[in-house]
Amino acid sequence: MSKKRNTAVSLAAALLSGVLVYSIYVVQLRHVQDEEMVRVVVPNRYIAAGERVTSDDLSYMQLARSSVNDSMLLQPADVDGWEAVVPLGVDEPVLKWKLDRYRLMPNRSESTFQIPRNYVLSVSNGIRAGDRVMLYATGENTPSVRLFDEPITVASVKSSSNLEVDNVDKSNLMSLADNDKDRMYASRRDANAMIEYVNLNLTEAQWLRIDELCKSGGKLVIAFSPQSFDMVDAANSGGGDQQ
Repeated sequence: MSKKRNTAVSLAAALLSGVLVYSIYVVQLRHVQDEEMVRVVVPNRYIAAGERVTSDDLSYMQLARSSVNDSMLLQPADVDGWEAVVPLGVDEPVLKWKLDRYRLMPNRSESTFQIPRNYVLSVSNGIRAGDRVMLYATGENTPSVRLFDEPITVASVKSSSNLEVDNVDKSNLMSLADNDKDRMYASRRDANAMIEYVNLNLTEAQWLRIDELCKSGGKLVIAFSPQSFDMVDAANSGGGDQQ
């Protein structure tokens, strides 16, 4: 009986020893994997907000795998041709949220509509491409209402000669990308022309509502929304890091 007990104890001890060895192996393996180096894409020069990034602007940096996250880009092809939404520092890992390819393009549920001139009663002279605006409807036989709860993105504003209305020396879009509120304000004071045509990114339902109201005698009032400036404040306070 004693011999059987000793055999059982020996087997249990061997089993526990094996589990301990395996656990140590797993811990060491994870440590090695965490210390494994991974190449991430970084700029080799300072890239200002609004600039198009090319492969010549990029290089690699080695980081421990434990320091790499899903928002970091690993291949220059993933960055080439994209626009910097915020400034990118030298040897700073490039994050997905800091890039955009077509900032003024409509999203999957939207299209860009040019608003017919006869649909518009008034348009704020201060609006620029990239701004967020509020839309209102009014008219003799139409109650004055705000059409949509959320602001609408302006794709472009054109003059009668089909030129983008802006400050030619420092565009509003570049100032917005640089988080420069002062220059954004100045660009609205020093425009190169009067606004004749406005293009908005709208869903189909939004456009059909506008079209129905205006065909029934209503008119649009396009008003600048402070949310364009709010985006600058959010970026300056670090709000963009949440993306």
